[in-house]
Amino acid sequence: MADRSCFHCGLPVPAGSRHSVLINGTEQPMCCPGCEAVAGAIAAGGLDNFYRYRDATSERPDVVPPTERWAAYDLPEVQADFVRDWEGDLRVASLLVGGITCAACVWLIEQHLGKIPGVEKVSVNASTHRARVVFNPGEVTPATLFTALADIGYRPAPATATGSEQLLLRERRTALRRLGVAGLGTMQVMMFAIALYFGESSGIEAELERYFRWVSLLVATPVVFFAAQPFFRGAWRSLRNRHLSMEVPVSLAIGLAYVSSVYATVFDTGEVYFESISMFTFFLLLGRTIEMRARHRAGLASGGLAQLLPITAARLEGDGEAQVPVAALRPGDRILLRPGDTIPADGEVLEGSSGVDESLLSGESALQQKQAGSRVFAGSVNGDSSLTVRVTAAGESTRLSAIERLVERAQLEKPRQVALADRVAGWFVAAVLLAAGGAFLFWWLVEPARAFWIALSVLVVTCPCALSLATPAAMAAATLRLQQLGLLVAGGSLLETLPRITRVVFDKTGTLTRGEPRILDIRCLREGWDAGQVRDVAAALESHSNHPLARAFRAWRGNAMASGVQVHTGRGLEGFVGGRRLRLGRADFAGRDEPLPAQEGQWLLLGDDDGAIAWIAIGDRLRGSAVPAVEALAGQGLAVELLSGDQSAEVARMAQAAGIDEYRAGAAPEDKLARVHELQRSGERVLMVGDGLNDVPVLSGADASVALMSAADLAHSRADAILLRGDLQVLPQALALALRCRRVVRQNLGWALGYNALALPLAVCGLVPPWMAALGMSASSLVVVLNALRLSRWQPRAVATRVGAEVEAVLDSGR
Repeated sequence: MADRSCFHCGLPVPAGSRHSVLINGTEQPMCCPGCEAVAGAIAAGGLDNFYRYRDATSERPDVVPPTERWAAYDLPEVQADFVRDWEGDLRVASLLVGGITCAACVWLIEQHLGKIPGVEKVSVNASTHRARVVFNPGEVTPATLFTALADIGYRPAPATATGSEQLLLRERRTALRRLGVAGLGTMQVMMFAIALYFGESSGIEAELERYFRWVSLLVATPVVFFAAQPFFRGAWRSLRNRHLSMEVPVSLAIGLAYVSSVYATVFDTGEVYFESISMFTFFLLLGRTIEMRARHRAGLASGGLAQLLPITAARLEGDGEAQVPVAALRPGDRILLRPGDTIPADGEVLEGSSGVDESLLSGESALQQKQAGSRVFAGSVNGDSSLTVRVTAAGESTRLSAIERLVERAQLEKPRQVALADRVAGWFVAAVLLAAGGAFLFWWLVEPARAFWIALSVLVVTCPCALSLATPAAMAAATLRLQQLGLLVAGGSLLETLPRITRVVFDKTGTLTRGEPRILDIRCLREGWDAGQVRDVAAALESHSNHPLARAFRAWRGNAMASGVQVHTGRGLEGFVGGRRLRLGRADFAGRDEPLPAQEGQWLLLGDDDGAIAWIAIGDRLRGSAVPAVEALAGQGLAVELLSGDQSAEVARMAQAAGIDEYRAGAAPEDKLARVHELQRSGERVLMVGDGLNDVPVLSGADASVALMSAADLAHSRADAILLRGDLQVLPQALALALRCRRVVRQNLGWALGYNALALPLAVCGLVPPWMAALGMSASSLVVVLNALRLSRWQPRAVATRVGAEVEAVLDSGR
């Protein structure tokens, strides 16, 4: 028999070793417990592809005792897919947490992990079962986080696309199994209950009555100990950590009813309520299962966009091509895209012309025409012709991954309303327990036989599931709908802030305008310079800028080279071309007391230490959606203002064209921020819309902010939302949807509180049996979820879209 090698580290496997791990469907040999623990952790986290794409065998880890089951997550190769660098020396871990059932679980996890030294921030999303932990790797490790979660009864795993899919699949299968057991048990035990009910009136024999009771006990026991297990597990976890969750009253109701019925069966005295227990559990699980399926179907667990990418790509090597894993692509690689292929990485088209479907990224259903020089993005689908593409970004660096991180951040940032509901739910459970105890004492004095069952109904009917779901369900559905419309929500509090907005402030270049500037005119002010030299020098300087105006010089890049270029935000560029220090930008930056030309366009001045050299006029076009968007915002009662760092003549022209009466020109980044603060001090709530580095301070300082998808990465990180395509009409639509979302939240909260206010007195009076209480509680939660899901089907008015299309057509025709 040939010697075997360890699948993880490649070392020989000792004779007689039984260490092995199931990887990619095959049992692979391991040389020691350490390799077995590491490989087991990788496989359990859904990271099997690590072994498929690695370039060499891994190092053998120190021997890990079986009791230290989480230690493998401290190894770099295991952390690669779920731990990323954060600000400074901090890192952020994305985890999947199995066992989350309600808002109280979220509170418990955040509180428990937040007490660990070195943990800076914890955010948990109950819909996606994802946790985001910012930590200092010098003080705490991922293994400590996993251990801490396991200690309080949860099942942690790395948050990978495969892991998310496996978690949802496991959640659905387990829920259906529990629901099936509860349903079958309910049907069977109800048959015996009917026999007992009718037997009392027709004189059933005592022996037969005892038989039916014992059979009912046997049927109901799996319902209690298997189907209802999540309620007991959640209640025990909450009590052990000194917190009251909604599972506590539910578990008390099921447990007390079961124990009393068992006592009545064993000692042949009193009544049994096995049918009520089974029916109660069935209705609770039915409500949770429907809620879970609605949540999954509506896309509220929206992580894992990267799983839409293909597994392999056709990389061009020499005169041929090779199929390689997408994970192996690197910037500079050339790939071939055939019609119908999903684009695996961001890149630039080298050869070919084709329409590309970018609806996943922008929501725009029309094909976008691409030719040599065009940019393409991962997740898009190639249309009718083949393209040769040079990879510019792959893996975590693609725009698709950036969108996924923004979605994750938005889901994990808890709005104030949600956080308040989480806190209220704990106090509400305490009030429910007190109400149930009071009802029991009262009925014990009045009619002892009914005291227990009335208290049981009070516990069940007032469970605050609907209260905890009221806000997050509505906000998740609205966030999903906004993404479909073309606005990616990146800040958890955006939907709370938008209904209170009173003023919308726009930047000009690249925001109200298309951001596709062109050179209109060049006026030389110094002898020895011509228009061609001025263009080449300006292009060399602008090649170091990502400002939208720099695009006007793209055609002349490379004709001259610039070095030592410095970007003076809001003012211009400074650098050396041909050994001469040159400046390009505003007149007060690049020259001395040069009068601004009166003609149309935005004028940049090129100058050196001796003074002005030439004026360059840059022109841009207004976006087709700008006019209808401004009209719609004004129609909603909002003030609209244009705040630009460009020169007054061009700003005035664009403001007039867009229908904006208030505007300011020549505003530096600090001036923009000061203006927003001035508005806020006067009581206004400001929504800032912009792009570019010069807008970063004001995007951060506004009450709410939106950056365009073409904006700088830093602007994306500071904005509350990203406009996925250049359709500004999405802004009034977002404001309208936010108002609708607020109404739905209020409806949900009103329903939840009203239901409890009505049901509690009825339960205390003995008018609601336990099974009906379970049905009412499940129906209440379902009403809240279905009401929230109406937001995912919300439709904006079609008139604004039609007007925008007409304006776009007029502008494109040049009329």
